[in-house]
Amino acid sequence: MRAACLVVLLAGCTLGPDYKRPAMELPAQYPEPAPSETQALRADWWKLYSDATLDGLVDTAQKANADVRQAAARVQEAEGALREARAAIFPDITGSYNYTRSQVSTVASPPVPPGFPVIRPNHTLAASTNFEVDFWGRFGRATEAARANLFGAQYARDTVQISLAGAIAQAYFALRSLDAQIAVLDNTIRVRRDSLDIAKARLDAGLASELDVQQARGALADALVQKRDAARSRSLVEHQLGQLTGKLDLKLPPADLFALPLTPLPPPGLPSALLERRPDIRQAEETLVAANAQIGIARAALFPTITLTGTAGAQSAELGDLLTSGAKIWTVGFGLALPLFDAGRRSARVDQARARNEQAVAGYQRAVETGFREVADALVNVQQSGDSEAELKDRLDAARAALELSTLRYEKGYSPYLEVLDAQRTANDAELAFVRNRQARLAFSVDLMKALGGGWKP
Repeated sequence: MRAACLVVLLAGCTLGPDYKRPAMELPAQYPEPAPSETQALRADWWKLYSDATLDGLVDTAQKANADVRQAAARVQEAEGALREARAAIFPDITGSYNYTRSQVSTVASPPVPPGFPVIRPNHTLAASTNFEVDFWGRFGRATEAARANLFGAQYARDTVQISLAGAIAQAYFALRSLDAQIAVLDNTIRVRRDSLDIAKARLDAGLASELDVQQARGALADALVQKRDAARSRSLVEHQLGQLTGKLDLKLPPADLFALPLTPLPPPGLPSALLERRPDIRQAEETLVAANAQIGIARAALFPTITLTGTAGAQSAELGDLLTSGAKIWTVGFGLALPLFDAGRRSARVDQARARNEQAVAGYQRAVETGFREVADALVNVQQSGDSEAELKDRLDAARAALELSTLRYEKGYSPYLEVLDAQRTANDAELAFVRNRQARLAFSVDLMKALGGGWKP
């Protein structure tokens, strides 16, 4: 009874430090104020943009994307590793059947007694076990590490899904921005063609020089090149969306960028909430949990290992006698292995485990600090791009008015063609800047949603 109690007490001894989340000194609030118009962040946040095409792209990607499938397979692998680690605490029982036929020497010492056969068959049926008692908690720590690795794989999968949805949304907004830029350039080409026709007409009437015509031709060619570059960029973004969604032949018709709504932005909350809301931070913490458990595994190797062995079965010369009562055999064994000298190899492994734990602490700190910075950056970008839109709209209205006035003045002969060229360039740049700012505003809203955890819940 006392021996059994001793075994129970020893089996409850677990070496190594128990995990405790490191204290992180985070500011009480983000450096930038939260948007005034906010709402809770839903899990399928991309549907806030009310675009059926975007919704379909994200849904398709979550099922077909190679990175998501790879992350899901890693979760399955980690589940198998956890089951294997848990099974280590139970005895491993092996069943076996052996048949041997041997001949003994008739001239050996002692000699074979008369009447005994020199050829002897032997049938053995047995179940055996070799069981290491987890006195120092090595298997328990291994299970702890495997469980942390499983959680880390699950969080990594969730991070991939959030990042994928964000990448698709931003690529989709870039595609729609290029659609709008191509529409702007189509209008610019039309205006410059009209301007070239006016310059030619004035040249024929003797009211303008050949210089005006050549400048108009150059301005038209410049707009055509800009449109070709925008079309090329659109094809590249479309290819990127095809890869992200697993549909390499993806083709999307043009659509209006400004039809996409500016969604209400989620509240940033407290910086400390990021520790629970972002799966990448949780993944870094589980890496730390696993590294902490590895210290216990390394320390357990410094202590003796106790092994229990046993065999039960039957043995007989004839197969028909194998199940009779007289054929029973059994053995029980006890083994103790104590490391006496290893030139410091085991203690070096403990030092390595502690160093890896320190690396994991640093990785966790970096993940938290990165998360804080990403939220702060997204808040700045959202605020500044929103403030810039009104100013860019004023610039655009002024550029359009200036272009109209300069064209009328040139047609009436009150100003040189250089004023028209300058007004055309200014108006084109203002149109494109307004479109690109709207794209940036949408993309920055995605950045904020991703930085806050993308609606993810553990």
